[in-house]
Amino acid sequence: MGALSMTTHEREQFLADLHVGILGIERADGPPLTVPVWYEYEPGGELWFLTSLDSVKGRLLRRSMRFSLCAQNESLPYKYVSIEGPATISPADTELHSRPMAHRYLGVRGGDRYVEGGSGDADGESVRVSTVPERWFTVDYSKVT
Repeated sequence: MGALSMTTHEREQFLADLHVGILGIERADGPPLTVPVWYEYEPGGELWFLTSLDSVKGRLLRRSMRFSLCAQNESLPYKYVSIEGPATISPADTELHSRPMAHRYLGVRGGDRYVEGGSGDADGESVRVSTVPERWFTVDYSKVT
């Protein structure tokens, strides 16, 4: 482990904190697709996010069945955690997935408005995409001495 690498506990806690993740998905006809996503992660468990299978993300995920995600601090001390793993796609539920995710990122009032306004894919078109990370890459610049 390098001097700037995070321990298992540090990386899992960082990934579990509130960040917008940058999702990367292989694309056969060009560079990888990279897009921001809201995500959820429980230390030691799986990372998941929601998308529509009809979106560019959804179509690419169905083909590759793998993705990477990077979460970072954009202010000092700079840190990042990047993971890679196989995708598992399952149905999403508004009350189990969409509403809690919207609450995580927008608070209760904002999250409820988001979901009830149709932005949370409350119509059942969303799927839950998850992975148990297989590979981790980390840097924590607060460890610079």
